[in-house]
Amino acid sequence: MPKPDRDDYTEEDINDSWVDQAPVLNSTVTLVEYDPAWPELFDREAKRIRGILGERALVLEHVGSTSVPGLCAKPIIDIMLIVADSDDEDAYVPQLEAEGYKLVIREPEWEKHRCFKGPDTNINLHVYSPDNGQAERYRLFRDRLIAHEDELKLYEARKRELASRTWKYIQQYADAKTEVIDEIIERARAAQYDGFARLYAAHAESSSTNALYDRPAIVELAGDVAGKRVLDVGSAAGHLSALLAAKGADVLGVDASEGMVAVAREKFGSVARFETADVSRPMSFLEDASIDVVTASLVLHYLKDWAPALAEFRRVLKPGGLLVFSVHHPAEDWRWFDKRNYFQLELLEDEFPPGQKVRFYRRPLSWTFDAVRDAGFAVDRLVEPMPQEAAAEADPRWYAKLRTEPRFLYFRTVRES
Repeated sequence: MPKPDRDDYTEEDINDSWVDQAPVLNSTVTLVEYDPAWPELFDREAKRIRGILGERALVLEHVGSTSVPGLCAKPIIDIMLIVADSDDEDAYVPQLEAEGYKLVIREPEWEKHRCFKGPDTNINLHVYSPDNGQAERYRLFRDRLIAHEDELKLYEARKRELASRTWKYIQQYADAKTEVIDEIIERARAAQYDGFARLYAAHAESSSTNALYDRPAIVELAGDVAGKRVLDVGSAAGHLSALLAAKGADVLGVDASEGMVAVAREKFGSVARFETADVSRPMSFLEDASIDVVTASLVLHYLKDWAPALAEFRRVLKPGGLLVFSVHHPAEDWRWFDKRNYFQLELLEDEFPPGQKVRFYRRPLSWTFDAVRDAGFAVDRLVEPMPQEAAAEADPRWYAKLRTEPRFLYFRTVRES
């Protein structure tokens, strides 16, 4: 699967990752119709690998296109193997090679990834360590395609179009699929929120970081919204939408999670409207230049590429309209997750609310400014707010943290004419 947190492979990257010389394709990519025998081939390989490695094979799963019934694919079985430490090659490479498997790719700097070819079946055996960043992506993507025929057809159409082109290396074809894969995975992640929408709503309603820090900062930056049309992006359970409506705004809240929208309608449907929408895609229900203010509270860091969303915000905003948004503070994410390279675009994982895993991207501050400017917005204000004084009594620990450590960063930007 293409990498979610780095640029496409250069030719140097491709050659460096291969143990021997990278095979040259210089051709189109051959796709075949789905073969019902593919799951049986996976089962046979999984049984053989477990026989070789025993308990050292912590996870063996069928992934990739051949794991999705009805999807065309290159006739290569992709298998995900997780071992205790994929950098410890002595623990599994000699055993696999003794049975005819060949190590062809070694990428210790990226997810400790290794890849083998099989002795008698065309496979890609991808080896990772536990807690790698790819296992969830493989599963989300596979399961989303299996459960949603429209996603399968979207992906298949893109595959066929790309396969018809000539590629020097097969990795270049894989990289070209990254955009549509990321789109589908983002929708799969949004659907995960459906399962804990009510838990999230309860947490967001009373959490000091939400109720006494983030929402007041967004409302203050939005200014006088009385009589204005406001699009609240990533409206979640509707708390910010309700505050804006109380200020006299005509509010439409949109969220990618149907579960969140259902909770928002139940709690605040009498004061604002709520719709399910993916902001990385055109919001056809909104006319050009029909919105006065767009708010996006703690939303954009979930998107790898901001360009489609920002372009859509610019389209629906009136000239001179405001885009007000908050994101994780780049310095805080860099420090909190103990990362070495501040300037890297990187996918991170955290828990919010506690017990619920969420994934988001961190990026340097300059990246955010460039994205906003390139989309046709001018930054009017940049704010690192203080929590409201009520937080001192409600949650003294977080009050102290928010007054001394940067948590979120706030922008008020203006749509240029």
